[in-house]
Amino acid sequence: MLCQACEKRQATTHIKTIVNGELREYYLCPECASKHGYGSFLGDFGLDIDKFFGSFMDTLGSGRASRRCSFCGSSFEDIAKSGKVGCAKCYEEFYEELLPSLRRIHGRTSHTGKLAGSAGTGVRIRNEINKCREELEQAIKAQEFEKAATLRDRIKELEEGMKNTASGENARRDQK
Repeated sequence: MLCQACEKRQATTHIKTIVNGELREYYLCPECASKHGYGSFLGDFGLDIDKFFGSFMDTLGSGRASRRCSFCGSSFEDIAKSGKVGCAKCYEEFYEELLPSLRRIHGRTSHTGKLAGSAGTGVRIRNEINKCREELEQAIKAQEFEKAATLRDRIKELEEGMKNTASGENARRDQK
């Protein structure tokens, strides 16, 4: 199919837009797509593949690749080549090697998703404390000191609540 903008080159980019409930589709060549702000997906995000997997490749050259996961048998070289971790245990086995890339890809290295309904109150309180601490750090950097003071007080409150919850659980266990 020819590019709908220049009608000269082969279209390689398919764009769908919905404006006011109306679907519009465009087929553009790379040059016209770039002119309209639809360049390469990876290029638009400033993503250089060599830099993206740089820590993988640096580690491979360091001689650490011969070590294998004790659970699935994957080596770090296997992970670097495929871009996929063999199993959950690989994260523990190759933590130091994976850490730089995980930070670069995700921005953080701890999971902050939803909690299961069965998660204890201690877990929920700890997560809220961690969230408040992150917000506190941002408030301090932004010099929002009133907000920072409120967050500091909330953290103290949550920590006290966590102590009370823990002592209450211990008392219930002792009664049994």
